[in-house]
Amino acid sequence: MSTEIGTESLTHLDAKGNAHMVDVGNKQITERSATARALVEMKPETLAKVIAGGLPKGDVLATVRIAGIQAAKKTPDLIPLCHPLMLTKITLDIEPINESQIEIRCTCKLSGKTGVEMEALTGASVGALTLYDMCKAVDKGITIKETGLLTKTGGKSGNWNIDQEGSK
Repeated sequence: MSTEIGTESLTHLDAKGNAHMVDVGNKQITERSATARALVEMKPETLAKVIAGGLPKGDVLATVRIAGIQAAKKTPDLIPLCHPLMLTKITLDIEPINESQIEIRCTCKLSGKTGVEMEALTGASVGALTLYDMCKAVDKGITIKETGLLTKTGGKSGNWNIDQEGSK
């Protein structure tokens, strides 16, 4: 079974195609960061209530922020081949981008031997799921869209951002 796509290899598969945790023991410790986002779409009146703090379950944005941070810290418990990491910073930025969409951005940082992309993606995703949970009583049609990595820095592969050619 091939574990290569083009010139890149799938690092979580061995030569036989079996899943394994990557050995990062010999990698250099570098400053690393990653930012991911999830876009959440809802009725304009629901978003207005979120912003105003007028929903029955309480402070939606504070709950989303805490859930995303907690999720980023728990990533290796959720994603089987992720390494447990000593994250040094996690932020969740939550901003309405129009009358019916809100963006959740999760940024994770550390000094370590492996990246934090999965932690950022998990934080943004769980933040979006928490937003849905907090608002579902008034809007069951909420959708979570465009979850993905925006940037990463550090490590052997260097810096990357979604605007680079060939990223999609």
